[in-house]
Amino acid sequence: MFTGIVESIYIASTAEATMQAIPAVDAIPGVGLAGDRYALKLGTFYKPQPDRELTLIEAEAVEAMRHEYGIELAAGDARRNVVTRDVPLNHLVGKEFTIGEVRIRGIRLCEPCEHLQRLTGKPVVKGLLHRGGLRAQILTEGTIHSGDEIKAVAVVSTIAPQPLLAHSDSAGGGVTL
Repeated sequence: MFTGIVESIYIASTAEATMQAIPAVDAIPGVGLAGDRYALKLGTFYKPQPDRELTLIEAEAVEAMRHEYGIELAAGDARRNVVTRDVPLNHLVGKEFTIGEVRIRGIRLCEPCEHLQRLTGKPVVKGLLHRGGLRAQILTEGTIHSGDEIKAVAVVSTIAPQPLLAHSDSAGGGVTL
């Protein structure tokens, strides 16, 4: 398990518009983040699919790109909605987690693309490969704030445990469980 934080939040009102840092945003299931290009159906890659509702990136990934490749990129220029700290985003594909009061499901990795590279004017594909973030679905309505805790949701099994039954092994020499 982990506990991380929201370091910053960004939205853009139209495709290719500059991302704007905001202190909080309403998360709307089936829609996205209030005021963001994808919630407004104006994003470059808009499709009415849950993996377009929210994107996240690790602050550590942006920092690693700077250290390893010498590529300076402001967190908002990565064009992800939520910048996290101490959150292993790649491990959240197919998993549920919370951002403050909002429940989220990781859908798939958000790999960097030529479009991002064109918008930034920097060779970011190499530096963010396999650490470009996470595409996620918003499961419950609420407000996400900078500084909110991000936590994994414990999985509760709905399958009742089966009792262990003792039986003789095939050689007749003992009991196995």
